[in-house]
Amino acid sequence: MTPPSNPFDVVHYMRSGTLQLAALPPLSLYVHLPWCLKKCPYCDFNSHGIDTTANAANALPEQRYVAALLADLEASLPLIWGRSIRSIFIGGGTPSLFSPESIAQLLSDIRARLKLEPQCEITLEANPGTFEKDRFRAFAQAGVTRLSIGVQSFNDTHLRTLGRVHDRAQALAAVEEAAQAFDTFNLDIMYALPAQTLAQVEEDIQTALQFSPPHISIYHLTIEPNTFFAKYPPTIPEDDTAYAMLDRITELTESAGLNRYEVSAYAKKGHSCQHNLNYWQFGDYLGIGAGAHSKLSFAHRVLRQSRLRDPVRYMEAAAMGNAVAQSDEVKRKELPFEFMLNALRLRHGFLLRDFTERTGLPLSSIHAALEQAQQKGLIERAFINDAEIIRPTTQGFDFLSDLQELFLA
Repeated sequence: MTPPSNPFDVVHYMRSGTLQLAALPPLSLYVHLPWCLKKCPYCDFNSHGIDTTANAANALPEQRYVAALLADLEASLPLIWGRSIRSIFIGGGTPSLFSPESIAQLLSDIRARLKLEPQCEITLEANPGTFEKDRFRAFAQAGVTRLSIGVQSFNDTHLRTLGRVHDRAQALAAVEEAAQAFDTFNLDIMYALPAQTLAQVEEDIQTALQFSPPHISIYHLTIEPNTFFAKYPPTIPEDDTAYAMLDRITELTESAGLNRYEVSAYAKKGHSCQHNLNYWQFGDYLGIGAGAHSKLSFAHRVLRQSRLRDPVRYMEAAAMGNAVAQSDEVKRKELPFEFMLNALRLRHGFLLRDFTERTGLPLSSIHAALEQAQQKGLIERAFINDAEIIRPTTQGFDFLSDLQELFLA
């Protein structure tokens, strides 16, 4: 199907089609700030190192980039007229490189253009390497309600292996400051690191738990294409060892009152990440910033967009009102897999009726795959108040990729 010449042509997307969405899902906003102090060897995100010396050619262009974000947002408004924003996530890169004043201005300008829900969650990613005394408190005063700190490890040897710009002491200081400044915050922790032992994993988690974090995100180190580690791969623990590490992580976090509500996420009651939940429940999100992605629903179709990745090209194009690099409708046959790729990550599953509401497809389109998944012992079906729920079994959770693949076209 030929895309419109104008990626913001809402009339084009509102025309009739094969899908039938009775209502639009919740909408979130993602803002990408692509700069960091140094590119980590495992990172495949759209991030770019900066030069912190005075008057450097690749210094951080804060004001110009914020202006580009707002121009990008304004060009996108016709696609989301009348819709309120459930959550905002400012990711990167290292967004905490931007000054609290710039973040405050950005959020103020966003509020002037979009209707935020009363309890709108606003997350900012931060790294201990950019930590300064009272800086996190200044972000809270700027309007950020949730901080996500990329600790990764509290072990200096592992931090050096991962190419992180902070050390254990800086990580401890940053987490302590975050705990004082925010009611809810997240710690990113990685495991299955090169030469890491089970005892070292336990030490990392127990150190994190000393601060009573409301939320921890746990990630297995994976070797991603087009990274330094892909070119020079380190030796990481074998699968059996990694599974033992994850089991121990789950035991320790559960004993501290954190529930594993998603494959990689553990939270205390009332502290689940609302922005990520919207992703996993196949909600909509508008992404602005270099390399950002969007998923937007209309009555008869689902649209995906991506922005230009290079920050300089992005700023130039955004200033002219078109930073979109690609805009495509999700094919009807691909929607079941896209939905399940997200929804089956949730430990407590999803309401079966949500599949129809979020994809516009009849349940018959996934009937055979559900039957097969149930026969394999990968899902279970239950009813709560006459509403059917699909959730992965323990086996399905452990072999999630095998379960999700059953829904491929």
